[in-house]
Amino acid sequence: MTTAAEPLVVVEKLSKHFTQRAGLFGAARTVRAVDGVDLTVGAGETVGLVGESGCGKSTLGRSILRLVEPTDGRVVIDGVDVRALSPRDLRAFRRRAQIVFQDPYASLNPRMTLGDAIEEPLLVHRLHGDQTTRRRRVAELLQRVGLRPELAGRYPHELSGGQRQRVGIARALAVEPRFIVADEPISALDVSIQAQIVNLLAELQAEQQLAYLFVSHDLKVVRHLCDRVAVMYLGRIVELARARDLFARPRHPYTRALLSAVPVPDPERPRERIVLQGDVPSPSAPPTGCPFHPRCPLYAERGNPSVCHTERPLLVDLGKKGDPTPSHPHAVACHLASEEADYKPAAS
Repeated sequence: MTTAAEPLVVVEKLSKHFTQRAGLFGAARTVRAVDGVDLTVGAGETVGLVGESGCGKSTLGRSILRLVEPTDGRVVIDGVDVRALSPRDLRAFRRRAQIVFQDPYASLNPRMTLGDAIEEPLLVHRLHGDQTTRRRRVAELLQRVGLRPELAGRYPHELSGGQRQRVGIARALAVEPRFIVADEPISALDVSIQAQIVNLLAELQAEQQLAYLFVSHDLKVVRHLCDRVAVMYLGRIVELARARDLFARPRHPYTRALLSAVPVPDPERPRERIVLQGDVPSPSAPPTGCPFHPRCPLYAERGNPSVCHTERPLLVDLGKKGDPTPSHPHAVACHLASEEADYKPAAS
């Protein structure tokens, strides 16, 4: 795992809003699935994206790639302004940025053989010449992800979940991208297979200097695989730090609650569980000020300070009091977080 000085991916103030109606004649409401996100990913770097279900993680990943059209903001990947691309240019740009989906079965056409599924992007982008050359490339990709080339003639239903996910990775690699969004790539797999896929992703990154945005709810895997971690809550990033710093000393009370739920290997040193009160608010009617304040333990402990429910906290580095960058690595969006945070997780 490495962190590049120059970011390969730059996301600025990215938003994705949906319109929702309550019934046939109900009033329209705006759902702020992603709400003004700033993020960078360096070449050869893995940035983890974590948070509760419904926080906007997958929507953010797909908005970056324009698989869903962003409402506002800017995305630059490998020097290209993705939102400025025409449909034709965007199709050509797909070579540089790919996605690995959560459900490997749903992401593959059940009527196509595995070989045809992997060959399809080569045909779309007119790569590797004639059919013989393309089929040779398909065999190479299958071998690279740990599958036998003769499986090219099989159909998705004939493979296990882990094998299908390897095919999905091979398909993403076929066009030699520089950036991959891995959207919960192991959550649908058996625990015994998850480590194999994680190790495969790490090996491919080391070989090809791939940049990953790794969307996951599994904090143990994120800690193992990722260089930096972004924590999302209600469409916004509330903490962004190097993985080792975030797991050693989380600053945002939401991050602390997430980490407190992760089992520790030493039963003699249990971590105190932080149980959040209430449900996640609706993204169509977020709270005023800090969106986390209705559930925040610090807010209650410190006497319900008015700033929390009147002003939206900005994501700033605690040490530098400036914009978060790889050189200013620990940023938090919290009025109450401080350099002297006293949270001390159990050793793991």
